[in-house]
Amino acid sequence: MAKKPIRRARGGPSSRYALTMRPLTPELWPALEDLFGPTGACNGCWCMYWRIGTAYRRRPHRRNKDAFREIVKRGPPPGLLAFDGNTAVGWCQLTPRDALPWLERSWRLKRVDPEPVWALSCFYVRKGYRRRGVTSVLIEAALTAARRAGAPALESYPLDAALTASASSTGYVSTFARAGFEIVTRRVPPRPIMCHRLGVLHAPSAAPGEARAQARSRRGRPD
Repeated sequence: MAKKPIRRARGGPSSRYALTMRPLTPELWPALEDLFGPTGACNGCWCMYWRIGTAYRRRPHRRNKDAFREIVKRGPPPGLLAFDGNTAVGWCQLTPRDALPWLERSWRLKRVDPEPVWALSCFYVRKGYRRRGVTSVLIEAALTAARRAGAPALESYPLDAALTASASSTGYVSTFARAGFEIVTRRVPPRPIMCHRLGVLHAPSAAPGEARAQARSRRGRPD
């Protein structure tokens, strides 16, 4: 991915800060571990929900952690980390949809596109960086990575904040709409499937690359 020079500043709602996007390789596992903390981001999930469903809740947190670490070791990278300097401040899971079998187990999110689309299925942002645009930067980087990997389209499964007060680890409709995603189906009102069609830049690569992206601080819930 192309790198963008960014002015770094601190404080205030209009400040900007530099984020570096990197694919999650085994070497970066300690950074993810630090970001997720002892609880594994969300209730010990360790990004296993879309792979095994609610079974992750019945397993020890350590087992979920070990299972996801094996996925990272095998490769290709299952997502992107956002770094502020040397600190991981954000994460998004980015994979071919076929790598997440639980999507097909949920009637709300069953496949609508016969093509081998990719999925942007979850996010986690470090406390202190939330509602500052990190999710938007991760989405931008994910679009570039999926396009370079040869994906025909990138799907997402956000919540519509206008229709539910629930918190979301999959993002919000308004954030994805700003990034150019469109709703393709809405089997239940609060959680549509959104999609961004992609034009392939060149021959597919095996894993997401690196990018330097910009986050603009903003107020409001969607980010």
